[in-house]
Amino acid sequence: MRAPLAAILPALLLAATPGLAQLVPDPGKPPPADSTGPRPVPAPRAPSPAPAPAPAPRPQATGPDGKPPPLYDMPDPAPRRPGPPSRPGPDARAQPVPPGGPSGKPPPLDPRNAPPPNTREVSSGTGFVITERQALTNDHVVRDCRQMRARTPDGRDIVATVRQRDSRRDLAILDLAQAAGPPLAFRAEPEIRRGESVVTYGFPLAGMLSSGPTLTTGDISALAGLADNRAHYQISAPVQPGNSGGPLLDLSGNVVGIITSKLNAQRVAQRTGDIPQNVNFAVKAEEALAFLRENSIRPRMAPSTAPRTAAEVGEAVHPSVLFLRCLG
Repeated sequence: MRAPLAAILPALLLAATPGLAQLVPDPGKPPPADSTGPRPVPAPRAPSPAPAPAPAPRPQATGPDGKPPPLYDMPDPAPRRPGPPSRPGPDARAQPVPPGGPSGKPPPLDPRNAPPPNTREVSSGTGFVITERQALTNDHVVRDCRQMRARTPDGRDIVATVRQRDSRRDLAILDLAQAAGPPLAFRAEPEIRRGESVVTYGFPLAGMLSSGPTLTTGDISALAGLADNRAHYQISAPVQPGNSGGPLLDLSGNVVGIITSKLNAQRVAQRTGDIPQNVNFAVKAEEALAFLRENSIRPRMAPSTAPRTAAEVGEAVHPSVLFLRCLG
């Protein structure tokens, strides 16, 4: 194992300093006499100051039970970020509304669909349509919400009601007041392999980044998640707060997972001294299918055959992905 650079560097500088001092003449002194004449006796050197002691390592924070904090983050709450404004402010001027689509922002919500009085938007996430009037998302997206709203790609704001939750799987089923879009199909076959290309589609950092959906690409890095969790995939596709509950798609556009969390890079760096990159997690589709069937829901299934480009996958799934707002 290599010694830390901070410990090695002072030693290297101390070892190199005398040699360098002998090679570089002092501009305030006359040049040395010729080698045939007597040489002046050099003045004694002042001792070099001792290096400052290294700062003591910062104690690592621990929880009330003495255990270190978890290595992963749920992407949405903490801190909870507001979503895109649901209605313009009093000084806003009317602007022409472009049609919604994958390449443009969705139209603003009708002011009549603003949140009810005495409610506020406390967090946001992503969901996707699984039947004509039902959607799937993460349990932590809907947790502690008094009301839920789902915004469709064409700008409609639909009341969503939590039908069933599963905190162990981190999944939740929403009943929608209106038809929201075409249901996405889950991958029937073949089985997922390490290294397969995947696509995410959702609404990360709503209110900070684009108010429209964001597409990212990556691979299936491992067939298990944190601490060998067999209910999760590890993926390299970047995810941010707000991606939670969104679909993880293969290149045929079929659902192979549901985005759920990411590794807490800061905590890992505190423990190991290294910053992990592109370590994110998704609930496996087989877990979602079991949850849906337990609640008498039969989602669409389709084999994954002909691959498409990531852009084509995004265009195909765009009408089925919802921006979710948690109202408290």
